[in-house]
Amino acid sequence: MKFLDEYRDPKAAAALAQAIAGLINRPWTIMEVCGSQTHALVKYGIDQLLPAELSLAHGPGCPVCVTPIPLIDKALEIARLPGVMLCSFGDMLRVPGSEEHLLAAKAGGARVRLVYSPLEVVRLAQAHPQEEVVFFAVGFETTAPATALAILQAQQRGLANFSVLGAQVILPPAIRALLNFPGHNLQGFLLAGHVCTVTGYADYEALAQRYQVPMVVTGFEPIDLLQGIYLCLQQMEKGQAQVENQYVRAVQRQGNPTAQRLIWQVFELEARQWRGLGEIPASGLRLKDQYRRFEAQQRFGPVQTSPEPPTVCISGQILQGLKKPWQCPAFGGGCTPSHPLGAPMVSSEGACAAYYHYRRLAAPSRDQGPELKD
Repeated sequence: MKFLDEYRDPKAAAALAQAIAGLINRPWTIMEVCGSQTHALVKYGIDQLLPAELSLAHGPGCPVCVTPIPLIDKALEIARLPGVMLCSFGDMLRVPGSEEHLLAAKAGGARVRLVYSPLEVVRLAQAHPQEEVVFFAVGFETTAPATALAILQAQQRGLANFSVLGAQVILPPAIRALLNFPGHNLQGFLLAGHVCTVTGYADYEALAQRYQVPMVVTGFEPIDLLQGIYLCLQQMEKGQAQVENQYVRAVQRQGNPTAQRLIWQVFELEARQWRGLGEIPASGLRLKDQYRRFEAQQRFGPVQTSPEPPTVCISGQILQGLKKPWQCPAFGGGCTPSHPLGAPMVSSEGACAAYYHYRRLAAPSRDQGPELKD
């Protein structure tokens, strides 16, 4: 299939949707593992262009959404300490912990600051030597190089008041965990294009072969997504299981070696708890021994693991691709972006936020999809 230069061409989108409908001969389920892709699919109504036999499952592609509650509680504990400035990206500030979120702690007097880059936190630590400056580092492989660079700069500048509360995770082990879940119905994957710009996609090839599941590296525009779905469906119909690259304008098989060297210079793998998925081996990034002094848990104590409190929120099932947001009994009522019960409703990459903002839902029945309002 020819890759198009115009990524929002309605006629090209309609032609691709027609081509997809002409390919499909049985029901299939494809999961996109990227919150930005989820938002584009819902915002542009791409899922509604597709034949009924093709289901799209929304996976754990939002790093804010998979950050577990005990880690958020630790961030809150640190933020409330005197002489501490806790910094994080904006999405993280309103994700609820066990009792409140960071924005509420800020309203109560905690020094919580929104930042746009880990390097900004290094500058803050240098400008405020009398304070402990902590970066709540949330993200997939895309943000890990910048966090690694911040740690290297902090070391170079001799900053004793800079530390990182790490919530960095990597995607391939999460996909493996999903495919190991009993009774899963995932037959193809759209891989996150921005993650693969850093990592490449060579590591996914073994997964595709082992589980006999096709995977397509996909961009974020409507045509990107429709092409990614077409390529994935084409493989499924032929019984193939390879990794293809739709996002050729940005992604190479080996990724960005410079960014990868930064990551593995500073980090090593460890088991990590994912909200909704449980503990996944070798899925988290922790600081290597020579950088461990920059680890917030070395200064403020370890994260206290505890079971998630009971709630009507079904974010875990949504992150596993088992349910859609509108199937949650709290969706749009007890859970809204201004009063979220779970991270997928408040994050700009969360599936619940996508449906809430772009579908303008009336309350749907539990067994049918949402209806668009005028």
